Amino acid sequence: MIDSENKEPEKQRHKAKFLSSEWYDGNYKKLLVVEIILIILALAYMAYFYNVNGDIMFKDTSLTGGTVITVYGENISSEDLTGFLNGKLSDFNTRILEDTYTRQQIAISLETKEDVEKVKPILEEFLGYSLNNDNSSIEITGSSLSESFYKELIYAICLAFLFMAIVVFFIFRKTIPSLAVIHAAFADILFALVFANLFGFRLSTAGIAALLMLIGYSVDTDILLTTRVLKRQGEGTVNSRIKHSVKTGVIMSLTALCAVTLGFFISQAQTLRQIFFIMAAGIFFDMIATWFGNASMIKWYCEKKKIN
Repeated sequence: MIDSENKEPEKQRHKAKFLSSEWYDGNYKKLLVVEIILIILALAYMAYFYNVNGDIMFKDTSLTGGTVITVYGENISSEDLTGFLNGKLSDFNTRILEDTYTRQQIAISLETKEDVEKVKPILEEFLGYSLNNDNSSIEITGSSLSESFYKELIYAICLAFLFMAIVVFFIFRKTIPSLAVIHAAFADILFALVFANLFGFRLSTAGIAALLMLIGYSVDTDILLTTRVLKRQGEGTVNSRIKHSVKTGVIMSLTALCAVTLGFFISQAQTLRQIFFIMAAGIFFDMIATWFGNASMIKWYCEKKKIN
């Protein structure tokens, strides 16, 4: 009885030590190193991916141009179609379209960069019947139009990132805190792309829009942290202000993460699933970038500037 009573306070002391200001003072630089290593690994993977694929992401036909043929039917096997097309088409992607409520297959979609004149006869050979307006639909996107659209979307992301950086510098007017906020936004987009590539997502215009949304979302928790620590001096110590920011910011992030993750598993629309996946990946790493990276940078900055 005495042993059990002694063990409980000991556990409480270990827990308190782990969450204490003393623990954070001695380990915040290690947390920053962990986040930096993750960013370096992500950049290395993206360099490897670019070297192999010639681009920073897998793109669907809305960004590369090509042909999308949708065949209506419940008994068309995606695995059989993929096996049949291997060796006949150089680059293609098949996906099942399901009813939102019953989850029954209603069609299968084939996306490829090849011309419709080449794709249609091959698909008809597999199906054993001719394709027409009653049993299929065909969408053709020109490569020049898609490439132009892709460049405009990338330009929009760069412009949004630039204006975000200008606003952050205008608000804080300090180089290190502003760069800490900007670095977190960059890291969120970087890891969203890494996860999308690892899971084989072919990004469409909706995926690019999701990356654009991440810029706005990622700075929320970072601005919350930086504002509370630097602009509310006198309201407790630096560690206590960081701790209060963590409580608020983590609750915000976990709420958003649960919402988009649930949306990913519930939704059957490929466009929505792509948006939800990118947002979930970005929000997940935002917690690491903000509370390992940004918080540690702000803590270090406050120590150097003797801010209490």
